Amino acid sequence: MYPNGLARAALRFKPSTFVGTFIALALAAMIVAACGILLETGVRAKVPPQRYAHAPIIAAADQRARLAHADDGDSQPVPDRARLDASLIAKAATAPGARTAVADVTFPVRGPHGAPYTAHNWASTTFTGERLTTGRPPAPGEVVLSSRSADTTGTVGDQITLTTPDGTRTTYRISGLTHAPTPTAWFTDSDAVRHSGHPGRVDAIAVLPKEGVGTDTLKSQVSRALGTHALVHTGDDRGAVEDPSLALARELLTGLGGSFGGVATLVAVFTAAGTVALGVGQRAREFALLRAIGTTPRQIRRTIATEALLVAPLAGAAGCLPGIALAHWWFGQLQDKGAIPEAVRLSVSWIPLLTAAGTVLVTALCAGYLAARRSSRIKPGQALGEASVERLRIGWIRTPLGLAAVVGGCVCAGLSSSLQGEDAANAALGIVLLFMLAVALLGPLVARACAALFGLPLRGAGAPAALAAANSRTHARRLASAITPIVLAMAFASVLVFLQTSQDKVTADQQRAGVRADHIVTARPGLAPDAVRQARRTPHVTAAVGLLRTSVLVPVAGSLESASAQGVTGSVRDLAAVQDLDVRDGRLTLRPGEIAVDAGLARDAHVNVGERLHLYLPDGTKAAPLVVATYGRGMGLSELTMSRADLATHVTSAFDTELWTKGGTTAGLAALGAVLDRDGYSAAQSLDRELNAWANAVMAAVLGGFAAVAAGNTLVMTVLARRRELGTLRLIGSTRQQILRMIRWEALLVALAGIALGTAIAVATLVPMTNGLTGQGPYIPPVVYGAFAGGILLLGLTAVTVPARAALRRETLDE
Repeated sequence: MYPNGLARAALRFKPSTFVGTFIALALAAMIVAACGILLETGVRAKVPPQRYAHAPIIAAADQRARLAHADDGDSQPVPDRARLDASLIAKAATAPGARTAVADVTFPVRGPHGAPYTAHNWASTTFTGERLTTGRPPAPGEVVLSSRSADTTGTVGDQITLTTPDGTRTTYRISGLTHAPTPTAWFTDSDAVRHSGHPGRVDAIAVLPKEGVGTDTLKSQVSRALGTHALVHTGDDRGAVEDPSLALARELLTGLGGSFGGVATLVAVFTAAGTVALGVGQRAREFALLRAIGTTPRQIRRTIATEALLVAPLAGAAGCLPGIALAHWWFGQLQDKGAIPEAVRLSVSWIPLLTAAGTVLVTALCAGYLAARRSSRIKPGQALGEASVERLRIGWIRTPLGLAAVVGGCVCAGLSSSLQGEDAANAALGIVLLFMLAVALLGPLVARACAALFGLPLRGAGAPAALAAANSRTHARRLASAITPIVLAMAFASVLVFLQTSQDKVTADQQRAGVRADHIVTARPGLAPDAVRQARRTPHVTAAVGLLRTSVLVPVAGSLESASAQGVTGSVRDLAAVQDLDVRDGRLTLRPGEIAVDAGLARDAHVNVGERLHLYLPDGTKAAPLVVATYGRGMGLSELTMSRADLATHVTSAFDTELWTKGGTTAGLAALGAVLDRDGYSAAQSLDRELNAWANAVMAAVLGGFAAVAAGNTLVMTVLARRRELGTLRLIGSTRQQILRMIRWEALLVALAGIALGTAIAVATLVPMTNGLTGQGPYIPPVVYGAFAGGILLLGLTAVTVPARAALRRETLDE
């Protein structure tokens, strides 16, 4: 039991040695727990069915697009809703246990004065449960309205004019009213399918069972009846059919918790391990004394393991609570920004919490064992002698691994510079990880080089500065422990933030150069079908173009990538008057079956003018339009430009999203919708990019903030471990101010070295990444970079000054 008692005594009589370790492990547990909770939520995310709550079986199209050779892991959610052919309704009804099969059709319509309505087919009330409060079901040419919308449009027997996505504006007779809480209109099935904008297709098919037929039995029967043409859903899976945004939310959460969580966990564990190793290394003299009096290596290792078992579980438990809070805040922010459906709930179980606690425990055990390996194995006669000075020889394990990481980082940098698009971004991610690994493994050598380089100007800055330079050269391992987390903070924060600033700048520059329109008009749920014609009749308007904004999926490097697309209503001449796409090759046309592509996307997809671009339309339909032109301003305007007719029948809302005009006045166009000028439109587009910017900023804050706190924690531990040294300096006549100046110079050297190394790693990562994504070099705002560097300098000076003052004050009291 001797090692256990020694471990408890160390915790009791030297608590300051373990406080820094506790903090680092708790922060690591917080990061691991938060990312694990988001990952688990993404895996388990579900939306309880509401509209389909009383339909036990829902048949719907596969909402994921797949390449011909891809498996489920390489699929992507379609940008809009994939739909079923209406002929499948009869097939579903032939299932032996089916009482009836009912189509569900949902689409937006414009009411009087452009008011937005949600429209359905009346047969869907069979499973949704709406009941008439007055009147009768609709016949062809008639519509049932919710009471709320009828308050402003009339009552049973009145007429109402509705504009449907197929481009017709028709007057309908109100045949009945319901109690629906939102503005809603019900058409006959035939009218709904015809006017929905995607004729001949339905959103889903609800199958109701015969009496006594179970859900599982009916599901298998309907699956056999429909074959591969549809997927059959029951239970909570029906909610995913009802709300297709759930698939995108799952992708986002699993990406944050998995991809980012893996990097964050690696950084957190690596930093925490460095702090544990520092704490153990600072006790080399203590272990040497134990070896000198006969303690066995096994007893020392057991002591370190016992200390880890005493500290790590408590630190893990302490970190899990703020980890849950961080996950709740992060998840809530994503919901507020519309990235996650409101019905999704955060999943908090024992799995990520136990994983976080276990991770920090294993980290503490491994780091402590490796740090004390030499102290526990050294011969007792040599122990005290080696503990009195820092070992200068390089490690024969760490050094080759560190050099291999440097070579790997350089190879990744060269590879990334030859790639484009997402391939460059993926390869560049390896650069920062490999270089960070190299800094950690080669820490003493890097610290010695930094001390020699940055120490040169300190030699002529007075005695405290010269002593700081000498200390830094002599105690390179101590210096490396402080530099590594600073490099982490600077590198990761810079990569995440400056990647976003680089993309934003290119987008803003392309918008400024490409937007020629004087006014841009928007409306909900979209613009009237004749909005372009009305705009052309408006006084002083010389050109008017309608744009249907959506996204498509394009095969790039063996995977599907989302690309923005605009369907154009108008002539090529009018489009050129309101947009300067910067056509570089070919000739822009807007004929059906043809497409113009951003030059960067065309390069990534390996297509040229005159070839066909294979893609998936918003509803997952495969298409292969002919590439007639490539242009240079896809980031600021749209990556794909095509005829509106090629997109209209493949989106839920076929109304034009925007109307761009040359000339005209705000007052003259106000009747068509909300009017923005050129500057106002650019600001609105920037709001659309806020989610990406916010996500990158949060990830930078999580990683950079953790590393910054770890750096401050390490500096505090380093200063507190030097009480004997500071006391000796006081005994030989140094004043408190001289010692404080020496400490500050050392902190300045550490901060500058970390900033320089972190900046170099960030630049090596950003240059190929931004060249691949934007075709330009990185944009680093001086104010933001100055804030990063200034924050690290302030952190470093504060983290050494406060404990140094306390240590010197204690020495003064002891005297």
